[in-house]
Amino acid sequence: MPNAARSALFKQSRKGEPMSQQKPVEYAAASQEVKAVYDDIKETRQVDDVNNFWKYIAQHPPTLARTWDSLKEVMAPGALDPLVKELLYVAVSVTNNCGYCVASHTAAARRAGMTDDMFGELLAIVGMANETNRLAVGYRVPIDAAFE
Repeated sequence: MPNAARSALFKQSRKGEPMSQQKPVEYAAASQEVKAVYDDIKETRQVDDVNNFWKYIAQHPPTLARTWDSLKEVMAPGALDPLVKELLYVAVSVTNNCGYCVASHTAAARRAGMTDDMFGELLAIVGMANETNRLAVGYRVPIDAAFE
């Protein structure tokens, strides 16, 4: 495939719409406000750099800070173990068709202990839940009294 054609493909999303023309905010060019969030992400996650998601939403520092604070709180230790939280994130990301989030949280789930068998079963559940949810919505199935 010629470079021009390949380049054109990469400029479109899976739905055929133009992808973001925004640029990531790299650490060296970031404001002090953004650097503070990046530093917290790196310290919390024990990584050398922040991933692209954070670099792109850093174009609006209040969104970066709010999103990081919320994510840090939701993903902190709690009643659900880290693997379950990542599996839930993968399931929702698959349903929302967010390729970036599927890749990111699948990698995190694998680091937390997800096996290939677990991933396959998760996708089967996601697919079935989406199918049965749509059937229930389409048929306007009333909620059983036992579920109230």
